[in-house]
Amino acid sequence: MHKIISSILVILMGIMPANASSIARLVGSLNINPHAVSVCVKDVHTGATVYKLNEKAPMTPASTLKLISSMASRDILTDDYVFSTKLYKSTNNDLYLKLGADPFLKNGDLDTLIKTAKNKNITPKNFYIDDTVFDKIEWGEGWQWDDDLNPLMPKFSAYNIDGNLANIVITPYVNNAAPAISVKPYYPITIMNLVNTNMGSANSLKAEHNTDIAPNIIAISGTVGKTDNIKIPVNNTRIYFRLRLENAIKNQKLEYYSPIKYAKTPSDNIYLADEITHDIDSALNDILKNSNNMTAETLFKLAGAKFTNSQGTFENSQTMLNNYLSNLQINSSDIKIVDGSGVSKNNIMTAEFMTEFLTSLAKTDNYDILKTHLPTPGEGTLKNRMLYFKDNLRAKTGTLSDTSAIAGYITTKKGKTYAFDIMIKDAKTSSNEKKNIEEQILRYIYMN
Repeated sequence: MHKIISSILVILMGIMPANASSIARLVGSLNINPHAVSVCVKDVHTGATVYKLNEKAPMTPASTLKLISSMASRDILTDDYVFSTKLYKSTNNDLYLKLGADPFLKNGDLDTLIKTAKNKNITPKNFYIDDTVFDKIEWGEGWQWDDDLNPLMPKFSAYNIDGNLANIVITPYVNNAAPAISVKPYYPITIMNLVNTNMGSANSLKAEHNTDIAPNIIAISGTVGKTDNIKIPVNNTRIYFRLRLENAIKNQKLEYYSPIKYAKTPSDNIYLADEITHDIDSALNDILKNSNNMTAETLFKLAGAKFTNSQGTFENSQTMLNNYLSNLQINSSDIKIVDGSGVSKNNIMTAEFMTEFLTSLAKTDNYDILKTHLPTPGEGTLKNRMLYFKDNLRAKTGTLSDTSAIAGYITTKKGKTYAFDIMIKDAKTSSNEKKNIEEQILRYIYMN
């Protein structure tokens, strides 16, 4: 703690010379292996490197990767792109629900679409779902199997709805007894109720797989004092979506009693009955401010599909991204990107590459778009961080189990604007300690 306080005082006094060895000494004073920290800072206007430390070391970028994947996707999709879920009626009186993998689609949106069909007096012979927008891969390469109950890491697919999260409701009734547990809206989950009721107490609930009994059983344990809920990723997005659609058909009293089928929407003898849309700006905010992984992966796949005029696959997204980086004249031979969110530990990047990307982007029309959607201190993932910098910082954060990162733009006390990237990969320091180191390095850059 003394080392941390001393370092802050040194930074605030601004007595360190502005060079890489000073950053190394700063990092060395923070009780962390200096080789675990990678830093690169470039002048936005000239592209010149002004600070560096282990800048060529391959590191895990975590969610700072979203800076690259989202801006590449936005460049291909353009600012007038909308996520769309369309309901078509054919001249044969069949309904086709053409999915667009909209990450913002909600249960109630299906009610809206079916209500339109009902109001138009459509009595379908057949009801088809068209899920051809994406392939069947619902998780990224290298995603961790033990994160399958993490609500921040749901599957992503053509069947995106309700964030692909099931809502488990825990309702207490009597002290020292098990509460009632249900899934609303209904989704088939086998739950072991290990929760104890303690009326008036703070809730402390946990969901985990009970592999001692069966891998598909979710054990809910802890204490509950008032009604609460736990959200977990659905393990089958297609089944969850179909249940929501069947409920909408029932709720709106649409006269259709046969099984829902699957087929590609025909191109002829068909007209649009209704459509639900959401704009791309909502996605950029969700990705860059809130670090939503499902939205990031969806946008990345949709951009790959548009670029290749084909189905959404990671391979098509990779083709799109390589072309985008090539157009920026950035050498990507030393990096590896295996998803669109940064969740995978198989992603490899250098601080030098990230700052080269940020400075190159600053010379394009997308610079203002990125700055608009990047959070400033007090917003999104910076809600309780970096408040010292006020509006002088716009940055994307990233966190994995042993990794912390932050990248973006900073305007110094003297008015210069720099692109920066800081990545820390160290299993011995806590997440809070890593974030503290990031802030101290940024304070040093800001002052010097």
